[in-house]
Amino acid sequence: MKTWKLLPLALALATAAPAQAEELAERVAGSQAAIQKFASTLQGHLQAAMQEGGPTAAIKVCQQRAPEIASDISSETGWSVGRTSLKLRNPDNAPDEWERAVLEDFDAQRAAGVPASELSRHEVVQEGDEEVFRFMRAIPTAGLCLTCHGSELGGDIQHALERLYPDDQATGYSEGDVRGAFTIIQRM
Repeated sequence: MKTWKLLPLALALATAAPAQAEELAERVAGSQAAIQKFASTLQGHLQAAMQEGGPTAAIKVCQQRAPEIASDISSETGWSVGRTSLKLRNPDNAPDEWERAVLEDFDAQRAAGVPASELSRHEVVQEGDEEVFRFMRAIPTAGLCLTCHGSELGGDIQHALERLYPDDQATGYSEGDVRGAFTIIQRM
C-alpha cells in the first residue's frame, strides 16, 4: 500500500486519541464532582442528625437519606451513582465483580501505606454489548465514623444497628481504613 493512502488513517488516529483522552478526562471530572456532591450532602445530613439526635439518628440518615441522595444525583446526571463495600451494612449496596476487585485492590494499596483518601480508579469496561465508564473513589474511615463503624459500639448504637441492619458487617474499622467506595457507572 502506498504511503499516501495511509495518511488519512494516520490523521484519523492522531485526532481520535486526544479526543478520547479529553472525553475520559471529562468523565473523570464529572464523576469526581458527583461524588463530592454525594459526600458533602450526606455529611451535612449526618452532622445535623448527630447534633439533633446523636448517633442513632445518624444511622437512620444513612439508612434513609443516603439512598435518596444517590438516587437524586443519578437522576440529575443520568449515571448510576452509589456506595459499596466489602463489609456491607446495607445488602442493597453489594459490590459487583468489578467493584469487588477494585475494593480489594484499594485494601491492598492501603495496607502498603497509600492513604485511603488518595485511592480512586476509573476504567472503560465491556458489559455485554456495550462499553461503560466505571469510576470508584475510596471512602476513608474518619474518627467520627468509628462511632458507628468502629470496634467498640455503644449499647444504643449496637441495638439500632441490630434493628435496622440485622446482617450488619460494617464494623471493626480503624481510622484511615477503606470503609468502602463511592461508585459510578456511565453508559458510553
